[in-house]
Amino acid sequence: MTIVPGKYVITGVQHGRSHLLMIVATCLVATSFPVAAAITNWMDSLVLIFLRFALASILFMPIVACRYGIILPTYRDLIRYGILSACLVGFFWAMFSALRLTSALNTAAIFALTPAITAIVSGILSKEKLNRASQIALPIGVLGAVWVTFRGDLTALLSLSFGMGDVIFFAGTIAMGCYGALVKYLHRGEPMAQMTFWTLVTGAFWLLILAAPRFPTIVWTEVPMTVYGGIAYLSVFTTLVTFFLFQWSATVIGPTKVMSYTYLNPFLVILFGIALGHELPPAAILPGLLFTFAATCVLQRFTPVYLSPDRKA
Repeated sequence: MTIVPGKYVITGVQHGRSHLLMIVATCLVATSFPVAAAITNWMDSLVLIFLRFALASILFMPIVACRYGIILPTYRDLIRYGILSACLVGFFWAMFSALRLTSALNTAAIFALTPAITAIVSGILSKEKLNRASQIALPIGVLGAVWVTFRGDLTALLSLSFGMGDVIFFAGTIAMGCYGALVKYLHRGEPMAQMTFWTLVTGAFWLLILAAPRFPTIVWTEVPMTVYGGIAYLSVFTTLVTFFLFQWSATVIGPTKVMSYTYLNPFLVILFGIALGHELPPAAILPGLLFTFAATCVLQRFTPVYLSPDRKA
């Protein structure tokens, strides 16, 4: 049994379950890339993200209502949920805006910084202190993820140049890193299903403001049913399920451990690509894979030290 900052008591079973669920969530996130790529040209990106959040909220509502009841959040609770969802929406908005100005390789390389950003923000907010091995593992994980992203092509990596699109996506990556740390910091003991539900609802609200002007440009009847099926898959599995798993696990094993699973995304994307019939990646990616696996394992083994257990309500 482990006692963590505040009033939460976490068992070893919960720790083990969290790691298993994070593996599932990371695999689901990896499947979102080919699905999103297959449907993104049929609909404006902001509208697509809004539909993901809105549909996930609608589908999750009866589950929350039956188990806990729909309890309207207080003003202060709404601020907490709004902050979390603003981080997510900011990341998605930055991602699609950046991809108009930069390459997917650049964004993938920048996204590898997410666990390090989460660790820094967690250190500031929750006073989570990493041990020496974990401090070394974070940059090694970044190096491994970038190596896999560029398929071991050192020439392509060295020729990498950054512009305004990369600055925009880096801001979005900071937002995602903050989200991981803020989930634990802003959790006040309510059922995680409620926190996930209101995060989705407030996220749909932010996205409605951004996407509403683009609704008239879409001819809904001409959108293929396969696109709506893709939206349903993204809404249920890579939005609703993954958000719940990420948020619940962050309160159990800590945000740095949760976000470290991000290092496995390039490998999983390649793995799912092979399953879909894509060509095998070059053997040059093997060092990168070893780095990412080693970094993830080290970060999962460290026990976070909290310098101060006090948090404001």
